[in-house]
Amino acid sequence: MKFSAQEEFGLRCLLQLARAESNGLTIPEISRLESLSQPHVAKLMSILRKEGFVKSTRGHIGGYTLARPVNDIHIAQVLEALGGRLYDEEFCGRHTGHLPICTHAVDCSVRSLWQVLQDAVDSALRDLTLEQMLEAKTNVTLFDTPRRAVEVS
Repeated sequence: MKFSAQEEFGLRCLLQLARAESNGLTIPEISRLESLSQPHVAKLMSILRKEGFVKSTRGHIGGYTLARPVNDIHIAQVLEALGGRLYDEEFCGRHTGHLPICTHAVDCSVRSLWQVLQDAVDSALRDLTLEQMLEAKTNVTLFDTPRRAVEVS
């Protein structure tokens, strides 16, 4: 299972804005801080703005700031906005092989695996906020059950 570069870089750009607090950052500043091209940062900021995570201000003192408080920005929502879910209902329709429908449409063992993984990801990331990621400089610990911790670095 992999997260896309867009999800990784978009989340990193959002974290930079959160660290800048109300001062905000410009595309060139984010580009420099994250070592990304300015067009790439502009694309990511456009997605994050359309999804309501950041707001932009035009002009020579313009730039980007967070549109919501850091404790109101949930990582699951950010990742979904940047790349979508790992598994959704249309997944099986995109992986049919040479046929119009999957040969395992009725009894699919693989579909249940993807659903279990999606549920685990949703559970782990649903309550994780940008604020928590900022507070945990190196690791964030998520508890998926009272007995087992999942480390996210």
